[in-house]
Order: sequence, then C-alpha cells, then structure tokens
Amino acid sequence: MFHSISYHKFFSTLFLISIFIVQLSDVQAQEMIIDKKSQAKPQLQHATKYYEDAVINDYWVSEKLDGVRGYWTGDKLLTRKGNNLNPPAWFIEHWPKMAMGGELWSDRGQFEQISACVRRKKSNGSCWKKLKLMLFDLPHQLGDFNHRISLMKQLVKNSNSPHLAMIEQKKVVSNSDLLAWLTEVVEDKGEGLMLHLSTAKYNIGRSKNLLKLKKYQDAEAVVIAHLPGKGKYNGLLGAIKVKTPEGIIFKIGSGFTDLQRKHPPKIGSVITYKYIGKTQRGVPRFASFLRIRNTH
Repeated sequence: MFHSISYHKFFSTLFLISIFIVQLSDVQAQEMIIDKKSQAKPQLQHATKYYEDAVINDYWVSEKLDGVRGYWTGDKLLTRKGNNLNPPAWFIEHWPKMAMGGELWSDRGQFEQISACVRRKKSNGSCWKKLKLMLFDLPHQLGDFNHRISLMKQLVKNSNSPHLAMIEQKKVVSNSDLLAWLTEVVEDKGEGLMLHLSTAKYNIGRSKNLLKLKKYQDAEAVVIAHLPGKGKYNGLLGAIKVKTPEGIIFKIGSGFTDLQRKHPPKIGSVITYKYIGKTQRGVPRFASFLRIRNTH
C-alpha cells in the first residue's frame, strides 16, 4: 500500500512538472518569435534611376539626403537591414505610434559622423543631439503620396519633437528646372534628388513610383588590394584595386581624405564609388571613392 501511494504521488508530480516544462517552452518559443519579428528586415520601397521620359509635373521632388536610413516601427528605430538602433529616450520622445520612413541626418557632408554615431551600442547620446529623422514616407498608410505628405506634416507638428522633421517636397515644372536644382544641390555638396509619384501608393520593392536622380552614377565593389602612394602620398594609400559584382577589376585613386589614406578600407570590405559612364570594356570612368558601405 505504501509503495502504491508513493508511486501515485511520484507520477502525479512528474505529470505536473512536464506540463510546466511544456508551458515554459511555449512561452520561450513565443518570446523567440517576438524577438525575431522585432529584428525582421523592414519591407521598404526602393528607388529606380531617373529616366528622361518621366512626366515631371506628376512627381514631388526632394533632396536625397546623405545620411543613414532609419525606420521607425512605432516603438523602435531600426536600420534598413532591421537591426535595432539605440537612440537616447529623449530622441524618440513623443514620436507617433506608427511606421515612418526617413533619413537620420544632420547636415550635408556628414555621413561618416552620422554613421559612426548611430552604430554605437553604448553612448552618452551626445552625438544624437545633432541628428533628426527626416521623414520621407509612411509605409503603412494606404493613401497616395499627396495624402501621405499631408499626414507627415501633421505628425511632425503634433509630435513637437526637435528630432523629428520632414524632408521638403516641392513641385518642379520642367526638366530644365529639375536639372538646375540638381546642379545647385551637388555644388553645395548634396547627393542628388528623389522624385515621388504624387498619385502612387507605397509599394514594397523597386518601382518607378520612386526615382533617384544624381549627377553621378554610383555602385559598389569589393576591395581586393591596396596600392602604395607616390610623391605627396608616399607612405600612404595611393589607390585601391576593386572588383565589381560583374568581375570587372579596376583602380580607384581619388576621393580619399588624408585620414582614409592612412587607414584605407580593409581588403574584403565593400565600398561605394561614383563614376561618369563606362568604357566599352565596362570599366567605370572617372571613378572616385565615396564611402565604405553601411552594413546596417
């Protein structure tokens, strides 16, 4: 009798423990799913290159800011790859609880400083004081871009946040006016222009609803060698040898700061360069270094 009661209690206890373990596993699984969702890559709209047949009057035009793309989920700030950023609490205070797409930006020609700031996992937040999320779209809103512009203006006004603003959107009446504006932006060390089709809804992926216009073309390549400098660059980097995804190998010797010549992009890293057209062999002409690709 004693043994039968003990066995009964033993198996009852074992049964309860197993239920608890299953429940705990379910909770852990749910937490893993939630965490995975929070790290999911945002479903973004991407631009195609501007084409001359585009009807300019149908588009809103804005400057293409040279910053770091930021995606606000409604409670978290992510990179375009879905990695969590770590802004100070005061930076995102009073931001609306809806998805917003924009560019973390401070001023023209400050890409490296902006990128270094937002990449830091631990910081006293001082570098964030200079930054703003410059809104350019609202991914989850169903209306056309005309409607989304109005809504962005209202969101910025209601938030009253010094770190939330909107990229100015303007109408341009002709191609000549568009190119004149582009020249002005580039001469002031800007990157280029973006054109949003006014009647278009937000489309995930690449679309002609969003066009990118630059003075120069740009592309990416892998660094495969460092070439020593001569003359005033003696002892420093003279050029890098790179390889494109198509297998084209060429040199880039311009566009580097003195600091970058002392500490050049690592072999195996991916860099962005600008160029003007290509040779018959497919080699980019007048190639110039822009930056190490932002992997976030």
